[in-house]
Amino acid sequence: MADALKVLLGDDARGLSANVVSRLKEQWAGEHTNWNRRDLSLSRYVYWWADGIHTGLRSEHSDGQCLLVIVGVTPEGTKERVAIGDGYRESKESWKDLLLDLKQRGLQSGPLLAAGDGAMGFWAALEEVFPQTRHQRCWFHKMGNVLNALPKSLQARAKADMQAIWMASTRDDSRAACTKFVERYKAKYPKAVEKIERDRDSLLAFYDFPAEHWQHIRTTNPIESTFATVRHRTSRTRNCVSRPTFLGLAFKLIEEAEKSWQKIRGSEKIELLLKGIPFKDGEPVQDNPPVQQKLAA
Repeated sequence: MADALKVLLGDDARGLSANVVSRLKEQWAGEHTNWNRRDLSLSRYVYWWADGIHTGLRSEHSDGQCLLVIVGVTPEGTKERVAIGDGYRESKESWKDLLLDLKQRGLQSGPLLAAGDGAMGFWAALEEVFPQTRHQRCWFHKMGNVLNALPKSLQARAKADMQAIWMASTRDDSRAACTKFVERYKAKYPKAVEKIERDRDSLLAFYDFPAEHWQHIRTTNPIESTFATVRHRTSRTRNCVSRPTFLGLAFKLIEEAEKSWQKIRGSEKIELLLKGIPFKDGEPVQDNPPVQQKLAA
């Protein structure tokens, strides 16, 4: 706990007794429990980032507890914690339980778009609980998966080729870059190419949203950067911990990281999204009268 206490309390963490630390752990677990029961009937989200965080901690029930985390963007463009739970191997059942809990506490709909890694049960759960939410696969994770299927001698070139796909200014240019990637690597490295081809549509979903938002929604970086602290701290805590302690510690560390979160760029464009104005290649299309729709639609 020493490293976590230093993050949360600074120099005040020095010299704390075991009894004080025990009380803090109990307090943090209680804070997480109360937060996890909050009413969500007035909450709305435009975007979600979802990820499963493997920390290496062991619980009384299993090795390698997995944090299930959702961070959202509100209609005002601010980022906020949506859900912090735990689960088994990022399974569909674990994610579904978490999403259903949000719904039962009043959340009327999912976001317009959710970004996440392709290896999660999150997507199958999302289809069942909030089926109208569109999917955006994380390019950070996708690039890592593709590069792992290629020899090191080709990885620098392949990385540049993939960057040409997601950095293209239009969907048509992106598709052309994707076709070029497939033609270049398919003959010798079909497994690497298949990782791109199977998720092509969800990798390019961001083109239907404001260009100012692209840097935010193409990856799960808001979670990755936030949880760097959690991974670093819990990687040093290999002893077995209780579930409430595990979640309470993560909750407090994330709460601390949240203090540095900023609004997304182009937050004023969210209003257009919520009015139902479509976007093409990052720009609003207003040739036709906008279809009024609520975020809950």
